[in-house]
Amino acid sequence: MTDLVADAVRLTLGGRRVLDDVSFAFRPGRVTALLGANGAGKSSLLACLAALRRPDRGAVRLGGTDVQALDRWVRARAIGLLPQAADVHWDIDVQTLVGLGRFAHRGRWGESQADRDAVAAALAATDMTGFATRGVERLSGGERGRALLARVLAGEPDWLLADEPLASLDPAHQLDVLARLRGVAGSGRGVVLVLHDLHLAARVADDAVLLKDGRVVASGAADDVLTAPAIAEAYGIDVEIGRTPQGHRYILPVAR
Repeated sequence: MTDLVADAVRLTLGGRRVLDDVSFAFRPGRVTALLGANGAGKSSLLACLAALRRPDRGAVRLGGTDVQALDRWVRARAIGLLPQAADVHWDIDVQTLVGLGRFAHRGRWGESQADRDAVAAALAATDMTGFATRGVERLSGGERGRALLARVLAGEPDWLLADEPLASLDPAHQLDVLARLRGVAGSGRGVVLVLHDLHLAARVADDAVLLKDGRVVASGAADDVLTAPAIAEAYGIDVEIGRTPQGHRYILPVAR
């Protein structure tokens, strides 16, 4: 696995600079959280990492190669993206939806046993095995979110990028998804998440990039980034930071 590197990335959308010389080396085997207030540039940076947007200046490189220059099939196998608002335009069953995540792996003879095994593993990992034959249109918002995450997991990408993967999930499934994402990083692959919940970010992230108005406020190891002064600068809030009896770090907003 190789680093996914944002090198002085600058991006302007609608006449506004949404990313301003953002640099960070995302490392495999680690979970990195992209954090910041609304409009800070988190989703825009994730889109550049996934090659959905081309920076105005700078570049995103995977193994030294600009992601924009990668063959699309190579890129599809290397980078899996779970967008914030992922629409499903057909009322297909969950297993078929998850199987779409294997598209970049399928050869000329169609679905292989490896494909079927990857889909089954992804369904199990997201607690969706019991929904395999259910139509997507009959799922709740949280169930649909888990099915879409399973689709990305089934592709077994080297890099898993997710924009708000915990949105609409109940607390139990939030913890399940965090554990699964930690497992992905534990296998040596890279995980980059856009998150709003500072407490959950502190729980899951090894590294963090804290953004404000498209610029990096702080970046590096999560414990070093998620400090009260840096959070106050990025969000304009005061927080209490501590650890639970189980040793998990928590961040509690207390005042604005």
